[in-house]
Amino acid sequence: MARNIQSLERAAAMLRLLAGGERRLGLSDIASSLGLAKGTAHGILRTLQQEGFVEQDDASGRYQLGAELLRLGTTYLDVHELRARALVWADDLARSSGESVYLGVLHQQGVLIVHHVFRPDDSRQVLEIGAMQPLHSTALGKVLSAYDPVAHSEALEADRKPFTDRTVCDPGDFEHLLDLTRARGYAADVEETWEGVASIAAPIHDRRRMPVGAVGITGAVERLCRDGELRPELIAAVRDCARAVSRDLGAGRF
Repeated sequence: MARNIQSLERAAAMLRLLAGGERRLGLSDIASSLGLAKGTAHGILRTLQQEGFVEQDDASGRYQLGAELLRLGTTYLDVHELRARALVWADDLARSSGESVYLGVLHQQGVLIVHHVFRPDDSRQVLEIGAMQPLHSTALGKVLSAYDPVAHSEALEADRKPFTDRTVCDPGDFEHLLDLTRARGYAADVEETWEGVASIAAPIHDRRRMPVGAVGITGAVERLCRDGELRPELIAAVRDCARAVSRDLGAGRF
């Protein structure tokens, strides 16, 4: 059995202590409450302070929770609100398109799948919630890179390796794809990531009109394409789904 890391356990206990009871606590209060030596408690507090998880009042010297925890908590809530708002619309998209539906957000220079609706048939499928997809080749990734400045920077800084002979890796060509994505309002991946697989994705915006994720469908090329082109009714369905989720998040009409 893997052993827990004591310093992390102590830091977590310290954050929980600061989150409850009095708003601000002194070093002695924290150390005695957790049964730690003052030097040990001070070292942990100093590290947490450097990371923005704890703040120290200049006048009293007491400690309180820092703004970085609020930022992380807001991100957590944003993702869960996004997923909650998208559930019904993603189910509708799967039924209308007959394909798998994925909801993705930016995470660690990639796309984190936070919701996955199976293709509505009897085929054997694997749930991919928690899976990561690349930014530069997938439809979800290109949508995020086109609309989110952070994702854009990370996609350009990342190692854009080729997955197939169709993968776009050149920076100039990639920027052209992002321009095209913004002009069309959706992104496509036709065998750029997986042979025989195509995807369509569109952006989701929140009440601040900020991009918070992307929704898309993925399936066999022969189903998503007709005469070498993506089926326009599927593109429309994906864009309608993204707009519906955006409206539910308070973005208004796009």
